[in-house]
Amino acid sequence: MKLTAVIPVFNEQETIVEVVDWVKKTNLIDEIMIVDDGSSDGTREILKQYESDPQIRVILQLKNEGKGSAVITGIHNATGDLVVIQDADLEYDPNDYAVLLKPFQDDPTTQVVYGTRFSKQRKNDFLFWNKLANRILTMITNILYFSRLTDMETCYKLFRKELADDMVLHARGFEFEPEFTAKLIKRKIKIKEVPIYFKPRDYTQGKKIKVSDAFKAIWTLIKYRFVE
Repeated sequence: MKLTAVIPVFNEQETIVEVVDWVKKTNLIDEIMIVDDGSSDGTREILKQYESDPQIRVILQLKNEGKGSAVITGIHNATGDLVVIQDADLEYDPNDYAVLLKPFQDDPTTQVVYGTRFSKQRKNDFLFWNKLANRILTMITNILYFSRLTDMETCYKLFRKELADDMVLHARGFEFEPEFTAKLIKRKIKIKEVPIYFKPRDYTQGKKIKVSDAFKAIWTLIKYRFVE
């Protein structure tokens, strides 16, 4: 199976090269799809170096539309049978791709695997308020959708591309995670979870998620519980 890594990017000139190199070194990715969401810090100039790289495709969105928009654009343009979402800020370790892929290798009926940051098998540090918000959002997901997830908001979602091709996604910002999860569960698609490593950036390093994003996520979960 061909695997595409979708990397949404917005003003990540300090980390994008390192992330791309890190993804490449796993030797598990067939295609790297970078979607720049209107960067203005020099990221777009850096991405020019990949124009002749056959493994990398770069899409430049005309303006900043939000992470969700960039992710959806990347997914729909991916050519892989499987897609994994990779943030560009060094919080997630691409070496965990092998862990995410294992359920697909062990069971050919596997459709979706989430990498959970809240596993006893992996001890990860968190910013207190981010940990609390993630816990609450996952709890709300489980209550509304009768699921048993431990980390709904995780970036690491590996799934069969055909699932997203057959799904209308409206998210423009960080509400992509709850919308995608809600629609998977409503389709009775089993989401498997595996433990991953996580190294959070603090707010001085450009952490972009705000309190308002948490409320948008809650509203998204409620909305798609009752709306198709």
